[in-house]
Amino acid sequence: MSAIDAHIHLDMYDETSAKLILAEMKASQVLALIAVSRHLDSCKITNHLKSLAPDRIFAAYGFHPEQELPTTDQLEALIDWMHEHIDDMIAVGEIGLPYYTRHEVEAAGQSFDVTSYIRLLERFLQLAAQWDKPVVLHAVYEDADIACALLAKYGIKRAHFHWFKGSNETVERMIGAGYYISITPDVLYEEEIRTLVRNYPLELMMVETDGPWPFEGPFAGEETHPRMIHAVIEQIAELKGKSVQDTAAILFQNTNHFYNLPGELK
Repeated sequence: MSAIDAHIHLDMYDETSAKLILAEMKASQVLALIAVSRHLDSCKITNHLKSLAPDRIFAAYGFHPEQELPTTDQLEALIDWMHEHIDDMIAVGEIGLPYYTRHEVEAAGQSFDVTSYIRLLERFLQLAAQWDKPVVLHAVYEDADIACALLAKYGIKRAHFHWFKGSNETVERMIGAGYYISITPDVLYEEEIRTLVRNYPLELMMVETDGPWPFEGPFAGEETHPRMIHAVIEQIAELKGKSVQDTAAILFQNTNHFYNLPGELK
């Protein structure tokens, strides 16, 4: 049952662990990884790891929103580097809005101005449209509505909302726009995600680990590994009332199609 991990922070593993993941991909029946990035140094590490398995690692470059904003010089250096490596880049990502940081700051009784983060997201969406690249989004709950409006503004059709969570209204909006989501191992124990899987079309779905982010349930205490996506596929199949084989084939094809991966990936 071949599969693709549609979202992993390979750069956040120590190099020994990252190389072990690559060495175990065939045995794990994981044919490809979509490796996202968080900032310029992260992009460079992702690019290096991609060079170790260029037919299996597909790199996305961007700036993760759950961190301090880059300075003007840092942002321009990142964008210049991305432009220089445009042929190595499968997508622009991870980009988005700082939902968790904002709520943490506001819970502490402080104000948080999201305006600059919205402008930063717009900058990356403009580049994605210019470069004709799909985007990998960190945008959940009400932030997803802002992201949807900006995607429409810049005419971006290929949008992948990773580890998405949101209202029924937002879900319907995203389905109507044809945006993809990806499901993590928390579908095995989080009812919110299980409900999302029941409601979202399988044809607009992928699977991911978001490694090295740790999981609970059957994976408590384990280092997150791409092989975990097989359990995700099995759970999606059960929730959708389909065979595991058919579900795996659809999810695999969805990821291939969205990221326009090489046809010889097998």
